[in-house]
Amino acid sequence: MRLRHIELFQAVLQTGSLTAAAELLHISQPAASKSLQQAEQQLGFALFRRVRGKLLPTTEALILQQPAEQLSSDLQRLRRLADNLRRGNARALRLMCTPTLALSLLPRALGGWREYYPDTECELATQHTREMTQALLLREADLGLTLQRVKHPAVQVDVLAHSRMMAIAPPGWWSEAQCHEPIRLQSLAGVNLIGLDSRDGLGGLLHSHTRELDPPVCIHTRVQTYQLARQMVAAGQGIALVDPFTALMGARGEVQARPLEPGLAVSLYVLRRAGETLIPAQQTLLEQLQAVAISLLQGE
Repeated sequence: MRLRHIELFQAVLQTGSLTAAAELLHISQPAASKSLQQAEQQLGFALFRRVRGKLLPTTEALILQQPAEQLSSDLQRLRRLADNLRRGNARALRLMCTPTLALSLLPRALGGWREYYPDTECELATQHTREMTQALLLREADLGLTLQRVKHPAVQVDVLAHSRMMAIAPPGWWSEAQCHEPIRLQSLAGVNLIGLDSRDGLGGLLHSHTRELDPPVCIHTRVQTYQLARQMVAAGQGIALVDPFTALMGARGEVQARPLEPGLAVSLYVLRRAGETLIPAQQTLLEQLQAVAISLLQGE
């Protein structure tokens, strides 16, 4: 099957009609009919059978469906990559970061960066780390900011700042003296804890430590994001273990925050394509991000 046959095959699967498939691909209905006939002749079997005016896939077509979808997805990524290569450095700065960092770190850092580059075009987006890595490889972003370490031969990973996980609680949960001291992990045994998705890197790390407590923590509510965990804590729904940027973001007094002991390390990582040199605008932004991160973590 040629690529045009595969595109038509998928279009018919989606629409159930040769006419609708032709409209989807912006070709004439006779051209679509001829292309389908050519595909079936090359394969040596029928792909569709007509039932009550609709084209239904044959058994052979259903077997081909999944690998055809994968090939089509790969082709779309190839086209996106080629398009981004064609545009080159038309956008001077394109950065992706996780939602937590977008709220706590990025606005302040970007404000400092704008003093140096007031007119430079900038494109910002939030994304989870896995999708962020793919965006870098497809050249849809130039920098990625995350709290999870990435291992990929085509991605360079640098550390901007180090810290450790923190416990947050509703206002008044701890005394003022306690707020100036770390909280021991063992003291959370039996406590009502707002749980984080264990599929997340930091969430999985916390899960492996808290499940060994005796008695175990009580988790009646699980959330997918650190921001939601903070909001639940601020509403008095319990305490949570979160990254330091989530713990320290927002107005003072919304939640109480204490570093966890023994310390569970958290690092702020910047991701970029390996082997590429940063342009000045990108380098300056990284410097601003690092300065703001260190300032925030030091409570300034």
